[in-house]
Amino acid sequence: MARFQMEKEQHPWRRMLLSAAVFLCFLGLFLACVDSVSESTRRRQRESLETAIANGITYCYAMDGEYPQSLEELAARYGLTYDTSRFFVDYRVNGANLYPDVTIIERGEES
Repeated sequence: MARFQMEKEQHPWRRMLLSAAVFLCFLGLFLACVDSVSESTRRRQRESLETAIANGITYCYAMDGEYPQSLEELAARYGLTYDTSRFFVDYRVNGANLYPDVTIIERGEES
């Protein structure tokens, strides 16, 4: 009876191609996850910088009775530090007793 059974001929590269396809799928999934984590980290860094600047401005006003005249003053007197290669902070003073206009812009990635 064994002579009527057909055996499929296994292609020698079939297993290797299947393994490569599975590997590429996992690699793509891994890279997508890394990109998602990086984006989340950048977002949290920006939020942290916004909070630190707002807290520093408020603290300066509470201690001195006026808002800081520059971002450098805020950094020197109240210890504000941030990654200047990643963020650009535009700090515009509106007056001694008016809250300054602060704009934070994330710099693009250099290739």
